Amino acid sequence: MEQEGTKIPARPRTSIASRLLVALVASLLCFSVAELAARVLWKSRIVLFPRFHAEARYGEFTLRRLVPHARFWHTSIDGSWEFRTNAQGFRDDQDWPLEKPAGRVRVLVLGDSHTEGFEVRQEHTYSAVMERALRARGIDAQVLNAGVSGFGTAEELAYLENEGIRYAPDAVVLGFYGNDFEDNANAGLFGLRDGAIVQLSTSHVPGVAELHVMNAIPGLAWLSQNSYFYSQLMNTVWDIAKRQLLLRAHARVETEYAVPSGVSVGEAETQLAGALIGRMHAFCRAHEIPLVILDIPVPDPLFVAPDAPIEESLGFRSSVPEPLVDVFRRQSEAFLDSDAVLGPWRGVAEIHRRHGDRHINEFAHAVLGRAAAEAVAALLAEEPSDDRVRQRRDH
Repeated sequence: MEQEGTKIPARPRTSIASRLLVALVASLLCFSVAELAARVLWKSRIVLFPRFHAEARYGEFTLRRLVPHARFWHTSIDGSWEFRTNAQGFRDDQDWPLEKPAGRVRVLVLGDSHTEGFEVRQEHTYSAVMERALRARGIDAQVLNAGVSGFGTAEELAYLENEGIRYAPDAVVLGFYGNDFEDNANAGLFGLRDGAIVQLSTSHVPGVAELHVMNAIPGLAWLSQNSYFYSQLMNTVWDIAKRQLLLRAHARVETEYAVPSGVSVGEAETQLAGALIGRMHAFCRAHEIPLVILDIPVPDPLFVAPDAPIEESLGFRSSVPEPLVDVFRRQSEAFLDSDAVLGPWRGVAEIHRRHGDRHINEFAHAVLGRAAAEAVAALLAEEPSDDRVRQRRDH
C-alpha cells in the first residue's frame, strides 16, 4: 500500500514528433529493404516508365496529353531515355504555332507509345527521322509528333478532327499498333450501331486525376523515375486498373455497340477499327490531306526471357489482321505494311527492344521513318487527281 504523501514517478511520455520520427525511420528502412530486393530479384523485368499525363480539351472532347514543358526519364535494363515536352504537351523541343510559315510542309503524326517513342531517344523517333529524310530531299518539312501513350484510333480521330487539323497539315501519318483494338473499346468514344459509327462519349482520361495528385506530392515523381519497388507497385496497380477497364469495355461492346448475333467481341472491335479508319480517311479527303497508315509491327513472341538466345527476339508480325488489310489500303493514300517495309530484316536484326515493354527500337524507327518520308514525298509530288480538284472546288 502506498504511503500517504508518496508520489509515484511519472512515466516519461514519448512526444508525437519522436513517434513520427521512429515511424519514418522504420518506413524508410522497410522501403530500402524492398527496393534492394526488387533490384536484386527483378531489375531485369521492371520498367521505370513514369506516367506524366495531363487533361486536354480539344473541341468537345477531353483527352490525354503529356504534361506541357516537362522533362523526365524512362529506364529499363536496356537503357535510359529522356523525354522533353513542348507547350502543347507533346514530345518535341519546339512549340507548335498554329500558323504555318509560307512554303513549309507540315506532317501530323498520330499514334500511341510507339509513336511517342518509348525506349527511344527523342531525336530518333520515326517522326524525327521523317523530318530529316524529307529535308534531305529539299523539302522544308516540319513533322509534328502527336503520339500519346495509351491512345487508340478513336482518340487519334478525335484529336485530328478537333485539334490536329488546326495546324494545317499537308499530310497525316497514322501509326497503327495491335493493341489499338482494345484501346478503342476502352476509350468508349465511338461505337457501331447498325454498321454506322456513332459517338458515345466525349471524355476519356483514365488515371489522369490520380496521376496529377501523385506527381504533385514531393518525392513521388522522383521515385517513379528511380525506384524499382515503387515502379513495380505502380505498374501492378495500373495493369489491374487497365484490365478492369477492358472488362467493362467488353461488356459495353456487347450492349451499347449492338453487336449482331454470332459476332464476337474481337470481331466487333475489328469492325470498329475499320470504321474509325474510314472516317479518318473521309475527313482527310474532305480537307485534301493524304493519309498514310504505318503498320507498327508486334513482337513475336511478345515476351523474351532475359537470358534467351538472340534468335528468339528477332520475330515480328503485322498489327493489321488479314480482314482489315484491304480496308486499310482502300481507306488511305498509302498503307505501309510492316512485312513489306521490315520483312527483309526478319530473323536478321532486332526490331523491338529485347526487354522492357518491347517497343520498336531505334533501328525500326529509322526504317519506318524513312519509308513514311518516301511515301509522303511521293504523295505531295503527285498532280491533283480529278477527284481532288473537284473536292477543292466544292469545299
